[in-house]
Amino acid sequence: MPLTCRGRVRGQEPSRGDVDDALGKFSLTLIDTLDTLVLLNKTTEFEEAVRRVLRDVRLDNDIVVSVFETNIRVLGGLLGGHSMAVMLKDTGYHMQWYQDELLHMAKDVGLRLLPAFNTSSGLPYPRVSPQTIHKTTAVGICPDHIHSCVHTHTATVFRSLVHARRALDFLWEKRQRNSNLVGTTINIHSGEWVRRDSGVGAGIDSYYEYLLKAYILLGDDLFLQRFNIHYASIMKYISQPPLLLDVHIHKPLLPARTWMDSLLAFFPGLQVLKGDIRPAIETHEMLYQVTKKHNFLPEAFTTDFRVHWAQHPLRPEFAESTYFLYKATKDPYYLEVGRTVLDNLNRFARVPCGFAAMKDVRTGSHEDRMDSFFLAEMFKYLFLLFAEEEDLTFNVEDYIFTTEAHLLPLSLSTAPHAPSPANATSEEELDDSNFDWTCPNTRLLFPDPAFPRNLRDPIRSAVDKSCPRPAIHREPGMGRPPLRAQDFMANNPDHLELLRRMGVSLIHLKDGRVQLVQHATQAVSAVAAEDGMRFMQEMMELSSQQQKEQLPPRAVQIVSHPFFGRVVLTSGPAQFGTDLSKSIMGVRGFVTVAEPYSGCAELSNAAFVQGRIALLQRGQCMFAEKARHIMKAGAIGGIVIDDNEGSSSDTAPLFQMAGDGRNTDDVTLPLLFLFYKEGNILLEALKEYREVEIHWRGQLDIRRDVQEEEEDCSTDQTSPVPAATLDQSHVRTVEQDESAPHNEEVTPEEDVGPAIKRNPEPEEEPEVDKDSSRKSVEAMMADWREDLEAFQQMEDEL
Repeated sequence: MPLTCRGRVRGQEPSRGDVDDALGKFSLTLIDTLDTLVLLNKTTEFEEAVRRVLRDVRLDNDIVVSVFETNIRVLGGLLGGHSMAVMLKDTGYHMQWYQDELLHMAKDVGLRLLPAFNTSSGLPYPRVSPQTIHKTTAVGICPDHIHSCVHTHTATVFRSLVHARRALDFLWEKRQRNSNLVGTTINIHSGEWVRRDSGVGAGIDSYYEYLLKAYILLGDDLFLQRFNIHYASIMKYISQPPLLLDVHIHKPLLPARTWMDSLLAFFPGLQVLKGDIRPAIETHEMLYQVTKKHNFLPEAFTTDFRVHWAQHPLRPEFAESTYFLYKATKDPYYLEVGRTVLDNLNRFARVPCGFAAMKDVRTGSHEDRMDSFFLAEMFKYLFLLFAEEEDLTFNVEDYIFTTEAHLLPLSLSTAPHAPSPANATSEEELDDSNFDWTCPNTRLLFPDPAFPRNLRDPIRSAVDKSCPRPAIHREPGMGRPPLRAQDFMANNPDHLELLRRMGVSLIHLKDGRVQLVQHATQAVSAVAAEDGMRFMQEMMELSSQQQKEQLPPRAVQIVSHPFFGRVVLTSGPAQFGTDLSKSIMGVRGFVTVAEPYSGCAELSNAAFVQGRIALLQRGQCMFAEKARHIMKAGAIGGIVIDDNEGSSSDTAPLFQMAGDGRNTDDVTLPLLFLFYKEGNILLEALKEYREVEIHWRGQLDIRRDVQEEEEDCSTDQTSPVPAATLDQSHVRTVEQDESAPHNEEVTPEEDVGPAIKRNPEPEEEPEVDKDSSRKSVEAMMADWREDLEAFQQMEDEL
């Protein structure tokens, strides 16, 4: 969990549904990345990691897990770690104590997965409990099974796993005989296809990968023959260079959908292993241009290369194909591709505790997630792409990568094994005379060095029909990535310097907000001007998102003597903590000023705050930190009062408080924000009467109409970009159900920055007369005293 800087333990964090099925309380990330440590020449760390696995990991946890994910990540990780341990032990310098312990654990995992195969068809249940080794049946979560989960079991490559081979043979028999394609989802009991669409992406990718890799690893011709038959159909029906589109298995000329998913990005790499280089270059180039268009490869994108599903969980398949194409061609172009992937990871995904998955590639919002495959695969492929021969301590060519990039030795292909079952299929059916059995020499295949470029250029034009981004070449000595809108801090000197270099000026308005204006001609270079243009567009997008997702205002009603509920103050909500809009009763309690007033340290008057609503001043730290301090003191709620004199809900837009970029589920009390004018009324009442009770209702009854202004995003090199006006509060992507950024707190002293209020043509704000503001408060207090006297007279008469 790279945003909250802690590990995710299943059951201790809010459930994420099927995503958590990979977690089985068996140190998934540690096991999955064992062989990565060896590849990076971290031998000492690897040895310590193996000892930790042997000492701490339990495999018999009573928890239902994904058979597929456990197989590729845990069993595969143990086998990859064992391969590396044996290799190091053979050198005579490391792991001399090792006695195949990881291999024995891998066997244990395999045995615990076997009950999942106890079905009539031999196809496994998708989920199983590791404790079912002691039971007779597996946990049958659902009868339908994504069949890539079946074929990944051949990744264990032990011919003794009869169950996995039986499942593989069954699926081969269930292929559509006319198209030679298989569907995506099959009923594991009846063997009938539930989803009859076929492609090379999600739900089917591992099947094709392991048919070919099982042949390479085991030397069994049957696997290659089956792969070649499928591959011919893929190229005939699914491949529409540079696209790979799903089709119906019974009507393969009929497209099944108009979008592609990111998992198909592995296929160019598989085509390289097959030796079919040209279509690999074309599809890879299409994927690269989509990556450049959106910074990352979206989970799904349309045939016209727009975002279909905006997530990007740091999947490594595109980097994998880039590595294989570079190994096959030695074309330095693929080093440039890898550089782009690496730069985007560092610019947009890197956070203090790792790399965070992208919740939305369009807004740059993050998800508190870094799956184990990022370290197991992405790190491997990018390192190998750029590694020189002297950087590697062993010959990678002696190994094959599993679907999780674990290293298994090719020496397994020379081990004796039983012949293929004679009744698996007929010789006539497996006629393979039309296929080459060796990979081509790319120098002979492409004698003209310009030939690959001639393949790529038309694809580049087709994908990026809009203004293409120029290649980013940073100025010498700059050493810093361009600034992203969600990271901008109005009080950060480094950020202000980056704005200056991009031609963006910052103007402080009288109401405490800041205005951004860009003049491209004032940027230090054309590249910096382009960065500034993108920064301003991001600011506008963030502003638009915020205006669309405004939470309704909240009401603070003073109910104690002498006000009796006739004074209602408009307040802004918090995007974390208790949501009072879902509460009928709201919160009622007496208020008291926290000490320190900022709430940025443990309260010295905690005993007095307990059971009350704490009043805090905005500034010096994040809202969530204030909330945690008053919650620790026992407060039942908190009200943050603006420190910007003269601010008022009558003239300023509704202010919404957001978290600090970390998980705020621990904050369980409600929090509100009052502008200076409304907060001063409450403070004056407290000063006058000492005991002031308020009733905090979930929603204001009277709502103000908010007029949204049209935005004109057109810009040129001579005209200034429309100004973005920002409140002096922090903008950072806040992780919620919707992938949209929200406001966070900032003051000139804080290490945080601004929340956007879009205003293309800001009007001059009038000066705030502090004396008149003070008089208005005094006049209101005088009215209350008159009302008090009237109430007293009524009581006397009664």
